[in-house]
Amino acid sequence: MAKTDYSQYTQLSPFELKDNLIALAQSHADRTMLNAGRGNPNFMATVPRRALFQLGLFAAEESEMSFSFLSEGVGGFPLQDGLTERFQGFLRRHAQSPGVAFLARALSYVRDQLGLDADTFVREMVEGVLGCNYPVPDRMLLTSEAIVKEYVLREMGASTLDRDGLDLFAVEGGTAAMAYIFNSLRENGLIAPGDKIAIGSPTFTPYLEIPHLNDYELVEVLIEADPDLGWQYPEAELRKLEDPAVRAFFVVNPSNPPSVKINDAGLRTIADIVAKRPDLILLTDDVYGTFADDFRSLFAICPANTILVYSFSKYFGATGWRLGVIATTRDSAVDRQIAALPADTRAALDKRYASLTTEPAKMKFIDRLVADSRAVALNHTAGLSTPQQVQMVLFALFNMMDAGGSYKSALKSIIRRRDAALYRQLGEQHRDDENSVDYYTLIDLQQTCRALHGDAFAAWVLKTQNPIELLFRIADETGVVLLPGKGFGVLHPSARASLANLNEYQYAAIGSALRKLVDEYFAQFKASAGKS
Repeated sequence: MAKTDYSQYTQLSPFELKDNLIALAQSHADRTMLNAGRGNPNFMATVPRRALFQLGLFAAEESEMSFSFLSEGVGGFPLQDGLTERFQGFLRRHAQSPGVAFLARALSYVRDQLGLDADTFVREMVEGVLGCNYPVPDRMLLTSEAIVKEYVLREMGASTLDRDGLDLFAVEGGTAAMAYIFNSLRENGLIAPGDKIAIGSPTFTPYLEIPHLNDYELVEVLIEADPDLGWQYPEAELRKLEDPAVRAFFVVNPSNPPSVKINDAGLRTIADIVAKRPDLILLTDDVYGTFADDFRSLFAICPANTILVYSFSKYFGATGWRLGVIATTRDSAVDRQIAALPADTRAALDKRYASLTTEPAKMKFIDRLVADSRAVALNHTAGLSTPQQVQMVLFALFNMMDAGGSYKSALKSIIRRRDAALYRQLGEQHRDDENSVDYYTLIDLQQTCRALHGDAFAAWVLKTQNPIELLFRIADETGVVLLPGKGFGVLHPSARASLANLNEYQYAAIGSALRKLVDEYFAQFKASAGKS
């Protein structure tokens, strides 16, 4: 049989390579495939989902009241008079249902703790879950924005920021947010082909690929995290941001795949750089921030310069819902840069947005994001679907009302036990790190081989084995699917394993399978040493 040429796979994105590895892992009928390549969690928040479904039942009944003379299943808009009282009656009648009990507590929390109008909240939730109106405002429903804003600021370590000085744009998950932001930065003359953009590396593979597309043609400046420093960014790397040619710094925090939050020293360095470079745009994807202890986003330390992206997908097990938000401040450095663009560029932008406002020059960047997301001309139908916004609100309330943090503690415990099980069976001591989130783990080939069988063996493996071929052999011989660290910008041979999508015993099985493979290589190493 001809030997497979694995070099053909070296240029594939890890997420495309994954399909080839899955096919190989599934090719053996006598075993179960263990796919640790996906970041999709196998846990989820059930109570806010129950609440959504119960809210939907109430809303459907309310709709049917408007056209009750018809028998064809036709409903109308819910009647506003007495809506909150009827909702409270519904809550009392079905108080034993976990979802309904949560809705009752949520109504009290919104009114008594957040100080929002109960009638307005109920009306927005009922109409929203029915999806019977266009999203108005298109950027985000008003009460929904107020609630989600409170949640995001708390989780991002930015509770001291003025709520009235912030704007949110509800979007179809974090990936849509990034697509919209890059597009609007380009459309508004803030990035152009040949511009430098700094990227914190390692990082989510698509974020390394986007700048190279012919849509952007940007020059990447990698800010390399150091594995010997617990995957923190050395100060010398961060100081690359002082180069005035660097237009923006794009970072995932906590990182993917190292799963480490930027420590206080790194945050201070970035704040110092921004003080010297008030024109620097910070773009931060903080989807894993809710898994971290005492997390602080760049948005908390440099709010005016930061465009924050947060997704509900991982923490609430809601990847299929596509729920995310973009946050900016109303004194945004991005808005100041747009105002300072050359006159001809500003004139072209005024023309672009002229159909939306009589004063397009005053249009905020976040509102330009909304318009650009619908090619401007379709701005009147922009916005995230209202049922999605309602589910987002219920997720946010579920978290804020969990005063003891029991849900968060449970998730942290789940993923950290999985991490411990994998490394225990692998036979390698996994270092604890207060900045680690452990949503993913990077299995360092050299470090693992050195820890198990010494320096000489580790050097032999690096010299004689193709890391991509190792992943295919692992998939073929063990049924375990891992992704190559190289595809995420990791410099040393490594494999990324998600700790979110399998059960604890399965991670132990992965550790055992990897240990067996390493021991087989060690036997080959000893045999080759005996011949030499």
